[in-house]
Amino acid sequence: MAKPILQILNLTKRIGNKTIIDKLNIDVPRGEIFGFLGPNGAGKTTTIRMMVGLMRITDGDILIDGDSITRNFNKAILKVGAIVENPEMYKYLSGYKNLIHFARMVPGVTEERIHEVIRLVGLENRIQDKVRTYSLGMRQRLGVAQALLHKPSLLILDEPTNGLDPAGIRELRDYLYTLTREEGISVLVSSHLLSEMELMCDRVAIIQNGKLVEVQSIKDLMNEGLLSSVTFEVDNLDGAVQSLTDFPEAQAMRSEEGLVCWLEREQIALVAERLMRAGIKLYGIKKNSPTLEDKFLKMTGGESIG
Repeated sequence: MAKPILQILNLTKRIGNKTIIDKLNIDVPRGEIFGFLGPNGAGKTTTIRMMVGLMRITDGDILIDGDSITRNFNKAILKVGAIVENPEMYKYLSGYKNLIHFARMVPGVTEERIHEVIRLVGLENRIQDKVRTYSLGMRQRLGVAQALLHKPSLLILDEPTNGLDPAGIRELRDYLYTLTREEGISVLVSSHLLSEMELMCDRVAIIQNGKLVEVQSIKDLMNEGLLSSVTFEVDNLDGAVQSLTDFPEAQAMRSEEGLVCWLEREQIALVAERLMRAGIKLYGIKKNSPTLEDKFLKMTGGESIG
């Protein structure tokens, strides 16, 4: 099994007598978009700031591709590209000159690489325009291009969808997918938009009060639990409920959409058969999949995302 690109090992951050991060352990696999979730004050931004050297680690360590942030910072950080909060740009310069300026600060970035990242984020047609004429989504894409110039193994994005419209969010999601699948880069993304994280991420870590609650793939998280809420669209709602009186485990109830039951997969067909035998016309069956927000609120006891 390949070594994780990011290893957070017993990471602890204390400020005075208060423990902000408490022995956090997380592995981020290679070539994945990995989500970082938690309620307000859970410690997400604090953890990210320690990853990129903006905040001192109290105890524990962070390894980037095997190199320690605490013992060999310069080597470890060369493998990281990051946007923490909003990407900072010189608005009076063109997008291209911003990239040239940044490239001069990083050894080994060639002209060819600059054009490569411009193509990768889809800014070829606007790269010579001044940044002040860019939309927020275009500035975000330029920030991603800047973060990718030195070919990092890990891209860290803190709230990358802030201020983006739905089209911009979808564009960013597509670019991140391309990066992980075609470039082999791993992406760690923190966001409060749970609906977007559900679409964007391969795996998520949920932290609360500085401690790890759960790490799961999105697929496993969404499929967790044997029972699903299922809505049956019927012509006679009262008759439908009555036909299931001897099937109490279905928890049949009325709703505006129709008959709602809690069922295992195999039971869906059994309920449909019972309804038809009772002379109930069945117009549709819809499995109501729980959202990432539903799962998140359940795991964190109802605390809202930050």
